[in-house]
Amino acid sequence: MGYRWGASIAYDSHMAEKAVPTLYEWMGGKPAISRLLETFYGRVPADPTLGPVFAQMSPAHPAHVADFIAEVFGGPKTYSGEHGGHPNMIGRHLGRALTETQRKRWISLLLECADEIGVPADPEFRSAFVAYLEWGTRLAVLNSQPGATVTADSPMPAWGWGEVKGPYVP
Repeated sequence: MGYRWGASIAYDSHMAEKAVPTLYEWMGGKPAISRLLETFYGRVPADPTLGPVFAQMSPAHPAHVADFIAEVFGGPKTYSGEHGGHPNMIGRHLGRALTETQRKRWISLLLECADEIGVPADPEFRSAFVAYLEWGTRLAVLNSQPGATVTADSPMPAWGWGEVKGPYVP
């Protein structure tokens, strides 16, 4: 059967509309997210652009990022419950002065790893996935610049199939 726009998310050829899975479910849950981040962070140390940024990376870093992304995509609230939620993630970026070159490479390498390990490639999922990566990495760069601060009540992002967050207001 050929690909039909919208078929992979809300419709089955033999059924009426059904419940739309979360991005977490569609991606394959925690095992898929963990595999992606283990693959990605396994390559980071040898990457000339990203290696220096993560030179002091803890062995637990890939698992913590997996918990964060899993929660953002609709999975368990492990990152909020065990790692301090979004304020902690923002705090991890403070003072790092990340660059646009580093941001672009982070996304590029992550997407290469996603393709390699078989993260779903359907247009709807990849659109939502890449939109989150763009949004999140741009916030990381902003939060890493001199003078950036974190507020204790920064809400945990929640991402779905077509987020509209409105214009950025500094």
